[in-house]
Formats: sequence, structure tokens, C-alpha cells
Amino acid sequence: MPSASVGFKAVVPARYASTRLPAKPLLDLGGKPMVARVADRAVQSGAEEVWVATDHPDVVRAAEAHGLSVLLTRADHPTGTDRLAEVVEQRGWGDDTIVVNVQGDEPLLDPQLIARTAGQLAASGADIATLAHPIDNPADFFAPNVVKVVCRADGDAMYFSRAPIPFARDHFAARKDALPAGLPAYRHIGLYAYRAGFLRAYARLAPSPVEGFEALEQLRALWHGYRISVLVSDHLPMPGVDTPEDAARMQEWFARNA
Repeated sequence: MPSASVGFKAVVPARYASTRLPAKPLLDLGGKPMVARVADRAVQSGAEEVWVATDHPDVVRAAEAHGLSVLLTRADHPTGTDRLAEVVEQRGWGDDTIVVNVQGDEPLLDPQLIARTAGQLAASGADIATLAHPIDNPADFFAPNVVKVVCRADGDAMYFSRAPIPFARDHFAARKDALPAGLPAYRHIGLYAYRAGFLRAYARLAPSPVEGFEALEQLRALWHGYRISVLVSDHLPMPGVDTPEDAARMQEWFARNA
């Protein structure tokens, strides 16, 4: 088990409804619901506490059946970040508490990445920490479903976008089948560590215009002047579960490896 360099809590938001995959947290993966598989990864990270935060009694029962700590939260949260903010209030965590959002649809997430994200937040003094991974594939760079991030000299995020950024104007005018040497292109990995004080503030922040167009909620924090520290990792996490095809692939993996 990785040793966390700092104390932190881990929360697994597990929303029951899903357009593409209804009841996703309860997807059976080798005899365990997906929410329990994800929580197992969070426990292995060395977190002081691991909580499942859900909006549905069936998920509460499934989590409790596997010995997990679980909170029933409101059903009307627009984002997982808002759900974390409710957990902070329910648990009464102090503003300096580090809280890692472990997405409930990534049952193969490396526990070390969870601990490293918490450590990045503690070391940077930022409000939020997240991860990125170098992009070397032009298809990924131009794909709108791959979120890119551009960072400042101190490692804080300048901007996140679904567009290809930074855009090498002269190079791409001639060709788009390869990236130019040295282009600082990074894929954003959606694992976040927050300070509890930021989560309390987030629930009161007005949405920013750019987040609506980009469909990226982290832009709200940047818009309002909060710092997001980015740790560049050489490890790219395994894909999560978004579609029925993803679910079948993941069930096959656990059938072979569980």
C-alpha cells in the first residue's frame, strides 16, 4: 500500500442516475459493485478516511454491505464537486482538510495517484491539485473528448480546454499528422484534491461563461482566481466506465483478474 506523505480524506461520489449507463455504481465487477471496487482503491491509497457519497438508497445499502462508510447526499447536485461540498459540511471537516475526489467510475485507478495528488496539494499551497500526462499522439491532441491543460512556470494551470492547446500555428498550417518537437501538450487527468475551505466556497461561486461553453467545471475556479496546481505524471490511468461498451470491457477484466 502506498504511504501517503500527508493526511487526507477520500470521497467517492456515486450518482445513481446515468444517461448512458443507469445504476452505474452498482455495476457488478467480479462479484462486487463498482462503487466498492473504487472505494477499495481509495482505501489502498492510505487515506485517513474513505467515504462514499451517493444520492440513492440502493447505493447506500451496497456500500454498507461491503463495510464502507457512506453518506446519503442530495439528489440535485449539478456536479460531483457540489456533492463533495455537502460531504465537507456533513462531516464538519476543517478548512485545511485535504479532500481527494475519487471518481466513482474508475475501478482500476492506481492508489498511488490518489496519494500523489493529495501530496501535490499540500506541497504547492494551492486551492486545488490535479494531474496531467504528456500527449504525443495527434489524434488525442485534436480530440475534443481529451481535455488539455496549459500551465504557468510555477506549475499552476493557466487554462483547460477541449480545443488543441497550445496551438502551434506555423507547424499545424503545414501538417497536423504529427506534433512539433517540444510542444508542451498535456492531457488533463480528472483526479482532484481540494482544500475543504475551497469546497465550501465553491458552492457559492457563480458559474463562469467559459465553463458552459467548454463543459469544464474546473474553469469556474480559475475564473474566480483560485489556484489549481498540476502534477505532471508519467503514468496514465486506465480508462473509466462511461458507456455500456466500457462496462462490458471492465467486467471482462475483473472476470480474468479478480
